Amino acid sequence: VEERGEEKGLAHFQGHCYVTPPKAELAHRVLRAQGPAVEALGENDFSLYVSIPFCPTRCAYCSFVSNSVEKSFHLVEPYLEALLAEVDSAAELVRDLGLRIKSFYMGGGTPTTLTAEQMDRLLGRLNDKFDMSHTVEYTVEAGRPDTITAEKLAALRRNGVTRVSINPQSMDDRVLAAIGRRHTADDIRRAMELVAAADFPHVNMDLIAGLPEDSPEGFRRSLDEVIALGADDITVHTLTLKRASRIVMEEQEDNRYADVAAMLEKCSLLPAAGYRPYYLYRQKNTLQNLENVGWSKPGKEGCYNIYIMEELHSILSLGAGGSTKMVDSARQRIERVFNLKYPQEYIQRPEKVRENQRAFRAFYENGGK
Repeated sequence: VEERGEEKGLAHFQGHCYVTPPKAELAHRVLRAQGPAVEALGENDFSLYVSIPFCPTRCAYCSFVSNSVEKSFHLVEPYLEALLAEVDSAAELVRDLGLRIKSFYMGGGTPTTLTAEQMDRLLGRLNDKFDMSHTVEYTVEAGRPDTITAEKLAALRRNGVTRVSINPQSMDDRVLAAIGRRHTADDIRRAMELVAAADFPHVNMDLIAGLPEDSPEGFRRSLDEVIALGADDITVHTLTLKRASRIVMEEQEDNRYADVAAMLEKCSLLPAAGYRPYYLYRQKNTLQNLENVGWSKPGKEGCYNIYIMEELHSILSLGAGGSTKMVDSARQRIERVFNLKYPQEYIQRPEKVRENQRAFRAFYENGGK
């Protein structure tokens, strides 16, 4: 768009890529919002991702590799020990290659299934081994309110976390029950009170349009509430029917999701409340082929989301279930290596960690930046 001038660029996008004017304008607004984060990138910057593949329960729409702690509690401590060993070797690798961490993201799963002591131990080791002085954001997902305590939030703040993600997906108790959550909207409100008291600089909240038992007006009420709760970054996902999810395996009827486009129209509330779109992507098998959009207050954008979606630099992934993405922008080359999926095999096969780290080293030593 910018190379052709805004007006001509938008016309080309619509005419040659068959994009409707509203979608073209949405993409253009995203591009403009990403500018500062893109311009701030240095040649040797990368992002670090750490996976905690445990959740209190498995949501009906989820196909991520994550284990219910009810069934796999015995794996959490040995998983953490294996992860700490990978942190040590990855930090040495990064130092050898002269790379700088631009953003840090801990996801899963639900990282706050760890205890406050375990979180202290993990984040303390990360801070000790990696140079975080160039990191513009330090994000940990605290997605499930039934895992959030004041002690855990204090551990996050003590270790330098600047952004947490609280992911209600809906503020309707009927919808929460339908997707297998064992908490209520009141639990989310209480969790946000704890987050506000801990004084995190940035808070993200996620919603999903198209969940079972939801409606356009119900989705609007959820939007209204997360705005009122003070999140400065709101991600609106479209429900994706993934083969490994319970929704698909139970063959629930598609007509339960028929109003998803009407739900997304309610996002017109967000610009009026001071939010603007800053990242945009679409997945396979989303309802009605619709998109996922991240909205934030100006200057509050989650840089990691921009970097990974736009493939602007490498993402080094530690832990089970993640993938490392190696990006050479100059030669427009991207390579990936995949971590072992399950906690048990991750614990038992440290040789796969070494193999992935050798691939990362070779990519950079052979000219990738």
